[in-house]
Amino acid sequence: MDWMENWFGDFVALGNDLIWTYILIGLLLVLGFYFTFVTRVVQFRLLGDMVRQLFKADRKAFKEGKGTTPFQAFSISTAARVGTGNLAGVAVAISLGGPGAIFWMWLIALIGAATGFIESTLAQIYKVKDKNGFRGGPAYYMEKGLGSRWLGLLFAVLITLCFGLIFNAVQTNTIADAFVGAYDINPAVIGAIIAVLIGIIIFGGIRRIAVVAEVIVPVFATSYIIIALIVMILNVTEVPAVFSLILSNAFGIQEVVGGGFGAAIMNGIQRGLFSNEAGMGSAPNAAATVYVSHPVKQGLVQSLSVLIDTIIICSATAFLILLTDVYTVGEIEGIQLTQNAMTAHLGDWASIFVTVAIFFFAFSSLLGNYYYGQTNIEFISEKKIYLTIFRVAFLIMVMVGATSELAIIWEMADLFMGMMAVVNLIAIALLTKVAVRALRDYQAQLREGKDPAFYRNSFKGLKNVESWDDSPDSDSQK
Repeated sequence: MDWMENWFGDFVALGNDLIWTYILIGLLLVLGFYFTFVTRVVQFRLLGDMVRQLFKADRKAFKEGKGTTPFQAFSISTAARVGTGNLAGVAVAISLGGPGAIFWMWLIALIGAATGFIESTLAQIYKVKDKNGFRGGPAYYMEKGLGSRWLGLLFAVLITLCFGLIFNAVQTNTIADAFVGAYDINPAVIGAIIAVLIGIIIFGGIRRIAVVAEVIVPVFATSYIIIALIVMILNVTEVPAVFSLILSNAFGIQEVVGGGFGAAIMNGIQRGLFSNEAGMGSAPNAAATVYVSHPVKQGLVQSLSVLIDTIIICSATAFLILLTDVYTVGEIEGIQLTQNAMTAHLGDWASIFVTVAIFFFAFSSLLGNYYYGQTNIEFISEKKIYLTIFRVAFLIMVMVGATSELAIIWEMADLFMGMMAVVNLIAIALLTKVAVRALRDYQAQLREGKDPAFYRNSFKGLKNVESWDDSPDSDSQK
C-alpha cells in the first residue's frame, strides 16, 4: 500500500501548493483589507463595544431554550480557536518559518478581525430556528443570502470533513504528543480516554457543549496568559530584543532557523489562519446560535475573539519560546517545543502545566469542532441516521489522531482548511453589502440612544430571513 500513501501525500502537497499559496493568501489579504475599509476599521473603532457585548449575557433566554448567550458562543468559537493552534501551531510556525512568522500571524489577525465580523454578522442574519434555539453558518447564508444551495452543500461537506474529522486528529495528536513527552503514556490509551469523555458530552447537544466550554476556556486561557506574563516580567530586559527579532526576521533582514522571508510569511499565515480561523467559516456556526437583539452584536463579539486568540494567546506562546534558545536546538517541534520552553523558564512543573493546559484547550476545541460538524450535517439532511454516522466517525478520528504522524495531519488540515476558506471568502465577499448595511443600522440606533434591534425589514433588499420578526414600525425601512 506504499503507492497509495505516496500518492495521497503527493496530492496533499500539490493541493497545499496551489490552493493555499496562491489563492488563499491572496484572498485573505485582499478581502481582509477590503472588509477593514468598508467597515471603517470596525475591529478597532468599536473595540469597547465588543467587550461590553461579550458580557451582556442573557441567561434567561438560554434557560428558556431560545439560544446560547454571547459569552457561551464566544467560548465555543474560542474553544475551537484556542487549541493546538495556539500552543503547538505557534511552535510549528517558529520551527519552520523562524520568529518572523509571528509578525505575519499578527497581521492576519488584525485584518482578519474585520473578516470575522462580516461572516459572523451574516450568520446571525440568516440563522434558522431549531429545537435548541438557532443554528446557522456559511452553508445557511450561502443558501439563503446567495440563493445557492449547492454552494452551501459544498461548504457543509468541506467543514464536516475539516473540523468534524481531520481537525480532531490534529487536536488529539497534540494531546497524545504532550502526554507522551511528559509521562511516556501509550498514545492509544490517551485517544480512547478522550473519545469516551467527548462522547459523554456531545450526545448532550449544543446546550451541554456551551456549558462545558464557558467553564474550560476562561479558566485555562486566563491561567496560561498569567504564566506567560510572569515569564515576560522575569525576562523584561529581553522583551525588546524579542520584538526586534520578530520584525527583522519577518522581512528577511535576518534569517533564523528555517526562516527567510518566504518561509516566515507562509508559516505565519498558515498557522495564523489555523489559530484564529478568520475567514474560514467556522466561528459563524457558533455565532448563529446566540439569542441577541441585533446581528452586529455577535459580529463584534466574534471579531474580538479573533484578536484575543492571536494577539494575546498566540503571542504568549511565541514569547515563551523566543525568550529561550530551545527553538534553535535539535529537531523538536510542535507541543514539545512549547513544553521545553516552559520548563526552561519555570522548571519541570511548567511542563506538567502545559500538558494539562493543552489537554483542556484541545479538549474544548474538539467540542467546538463537533458542533460545527453537527450543524452542517443538519444542513445537508435532517435525517438522524446521518448525524449518528457522523458522531461515530468523529469518535473514530479522535482515536486515530492520537496514533498518527504529525506532519501528514497538519498537511491535510491545511489543505481542507484552505478549500473551506476559499469557498467562504467568495460567499462573504458577495454578501458584504448586507453586513455593512446591518452595521450602519446598528450604529444609527446607537446614535439615537437606543439598544439596537434588528428586523427582517430593517433595510430594503433582505430576503429569506427567517428568524427575525418584522418591525412594528413600517417607517423602519432604510
